[in-house]
Amino acid sequence: EGALGLSTGLFYAPGSYASTQEVIALAQVAAEFGGVYESHLRDESNYSIGLIGAVEEALQVGLEANIPVHIAHIKALGPAVHGTSDKLVEMIEQANASGKRVTADQYPWLASGTRLSNALVPRSLMSGGLEELHRLLTESFEMVRQGMVGNLARRGGADALLITGISPYQGMTLAEAAEQAGEDVLQTAANIIIAGDPSVASFMMDAPDVEQLMAQPWVLTSSDGSNGHPRKYATFPKKFKSYVFEQALLTTTEFVYRSTGLTAETFGLCDRGRLAEGLVADVVIWSPLNYSPNATYEAPERLASGVSHLFVNGVLAISDGHRTEQRPGRIVTRSCSNSR
Repeated sequence: EGALGLSTGLFYAPGSYASTQEVIALAQVAAEFGGVYESHLRDESNYSIGLIGAVEEALQVGLEANIPVHIAHIKALGPAVHGTSDKLVEMIEQANASGKRVTADQYPWLASGTRLSNALVPRSLMSGGLEELHRLLTESFEMVRQGMVGNLARRGGADALLITGISPYQGMTLAEAAEQAGEDVLQTAANIIIAGDPSVASFMMDAPDVEQLMAQPWVLTSSDGSNGHPRKYATFPKKFKSYVFEQALLTTTEFVYRSTGLTAETFGLCDRGRLAEGLVADVVIWSPLNYSPNATYEAPERLASGVSHLFVNGVLAISDGHRTEQRPGRIVTRSCSNSR
């Protein structure tokens, strides 16, 4: 019916409980219909099987299911895996050279985003659902704390966790929240999770890894949109301004292709991603000199500058820099096979 393929979130409960063989079995079905296997890796640091092991798992799924692989928001998350981008590139280049199709996407920020519980609570303690997690954090906190200690270290410590979601501590680091509450850092974290489990930004990526991955021709631009992070509203202008206009890591042509055509090719959207007669008219008119991000971690929903006109599905959605009342978005389905 046009689904793009199979997507997994193997880092998160309940996807984290799926075995590799279970994922392969499901991916084989998606492969029959020309889909792609897209995954939030099982590990982006050293939580379980490690970043390298998680990439190996994704490549194994692609090999055994005979399906193209796409890695979501590829990164080396945390001090334990900084500097591994060279190895990641080597592994994926080898897979592509062998005839497989492996791609990835990336947002151009040094902070990731997730909920506080996902950052700190061990997956083994999340199998019972939200109510059970709250009970454990209340009645068996000392047992939970043991697992949270290591995860906090993986996240770079309490000073590296910024609370971005709705919370009395919004805009503070976990360390600042604990100081205000007059409590131990992990006890404060437990109380914040119970009160609403807000989103957090983890400042734990290394610039050389981000740049190394961004330079690869198989890495496309993605927002990984979620609340409480500027990547939702500012990824594309941030990538252009920082890595094209200022650092010249990419050319304008490379930036445009990896933000449009490569995305369409990766997910089988053959009627989009290029300016050509007969294709869907998704057209942006923008000024390279003025294209800039305005969203921040404190104000993540500020719109970017530098877009004068935008057509979505052939309908004018931005005119002279202002949004129109038109809402032309629609569900996008796969229109061709994801074969190389």
